[in-house]
Amino acid sequence: MDSVAVIGASMTRFGQRDAWIRELLAEAGQACLDDAGVEPDAVDHLYVSNMASGELEGQTGVPNALAQDLSAVPAYTARIDQTSSSGGAGIYAAWQSVASEASEMTLLVGGEKMTHRSTAEATDVIASLTHPVEYKHGVTLPSFAGLTARLYLDTYDAPRESLGKVAVKNHRNGVDNPHAQFRKEVDLETVLDSPIVADPLRLYDFCPITDGSAALLFCPESVAREYADEYVVISGIGGATDTHVVHERADPTTMGGVVNSSEQAYEMADIGPDDVDVAELHDMFTILEFLQSEDLGFFEKGEGWKAVEEGVTDRDGDLPINTSGGLKSKGHPLGASGVAQAYEIYSQLTGQAGDRQVEAETGLACNVGGFGNCVTTTIMEARR
Repeated sequence: MDSVAVIGASMTRFGQRDAWIRELLAEAGQACLDDAGVEPDAVDHLYVSNMASGELEGQTGVPNALAQDLSAVPAYTARIDQTSSSGGAGIYAAWQSVASEASEMTLLVGGEKMTHRSTAEATDVIASLTHPVEYKHGVTLPSFAGLTARLYLDTYDAPRESLGKVAVKNHRNGVDNPHAQFRKEVDLETVLDSPIVADPLRLYDFCPITDGSAALLFCPESVAREYADEYVVISGIGGATDTHVVHERADPTTMGGVVNSSEQAYEMADIGPDDVDVAELHDMFTILEFLQSEDLGFFEKGEGWKAVEEGVTDRDGDLPINTSGGLKSKGHPLGASGVAQAYEIYSQLTGQAGDRQVEAETGLACNVGGFGNCVTTTIMEARR
């Protein structure tokens, strides 16, 4: 089987945007095609990763509309919804479409329009992904994050400051990302003094509500060589789910979907955690960076916080994590986030990351839906 390559990538500015979902998707989609030098009529499959355009904006049928907006008719279109891991699920679908030889050129665009809704309204839409019994009792993802963070800190004797240092690191990285929502450093004191949201987590432990879009263009590696001297290949990919009800998990500090999806991806790529040079993790809450970095095998269980304290995950550390600024600084437009993670890895592996560039040949992106309910892990490798 021919390897699946990514030959183009784009990302809009994340933050509060005047544009609506169709405009955001078209902006990223067109920029991605331009980046690869591919005409719209060459696209066979067009996927849109989007969680809630109907609920948030009253707009459905966005893939069909996007095909029209990009002049990509008659490409096959489909919407990929896997809650906040819709972007990663879209990568999986796009990879499958090319790997199966059903498509020779597949465009994936992920996006969400959220900021026109209040925080309470957006939070309620997102909370609808929880189990109905949990939702009925007012449980939200921030509350899960607070409970899990407290359990982690107590179980592994981790200082509260270590979570704050994740926020400080990712905001520092976001300064050099021209697409990030927040491009301003914060100090540890500011993080620790910010208002409590879900004890022990405070305001700066949470990602913002965001508008934005990102896109990737997939094709067989044999075709990639016709368009680019440098590109990346999807060398490993895996997807998994965990229990819908969080309290049914044996250990809430272990994200089974991350463990299982990464095992699949590592096996397919024939590598291990030590071979990864740079990673983008789904830090919707700071505690998730600890959990994922451990469940991906980067660090021993209960020692992810030590890696942050020691600077291992800094941009100049042994394993840079969230060089983009992560969801924490870059922003989290639900359906776009997983695609934007892969955009960052693509940029790093092709040497196009600018001031945030690190030395990397192999990168990993982990996109999480809900509180680990569904996960896609993608491994990408540079080709020159």
